[in-house]
Amino acid sequence: MSRRTPQQEGYVALLAVLITGAAGIAIALALLIGGIDSQHATLAEQQSAQARSLASACGEEALQQMHDNTAFTGTNNLSLGQGTCTYTVTNTGGSNRTVTTTGTVDGIVRKLDIRVTIGSSSISITSWQEVS
Repeated sequence: MSRRTPQQEGYVALLAVLITGAAGIAIALALLIGGIDSQHATLAEQQSAQARSLASACGEEALQQMHDNTAFTGTNNLSLGQGTCTYTVTNTGGSNRTVTTTGTVDGIVRKLDIRVTIGSSSISITSWQEVS
């Protein structure tokens, strides 16, 4: 029967500590990377919501332009908060207009398509939808 010397037992203990430490570091790194990925996803969701709000703000601005001048057509840009938006009003015949808006925040883009009918004393929104 072979006997271990105290020096051999020290190597076994050191090896056990190194393996346990490496496993602990691997787990900690996996948790950190998962947290960073989650943080990036949350930021992207927030920026997407901001871009959608900007597109809506441009839609509202376009409606105001049509309210002030029923013959209005054209394109304009707005910078609000951390992003920008663009709207284009197109006469699609008679009293019908199409408003296309784009909101952009840090490269994330959301678009809206708004259909409007202009009456003698009112503006009616016939559709307001997000497009890809």
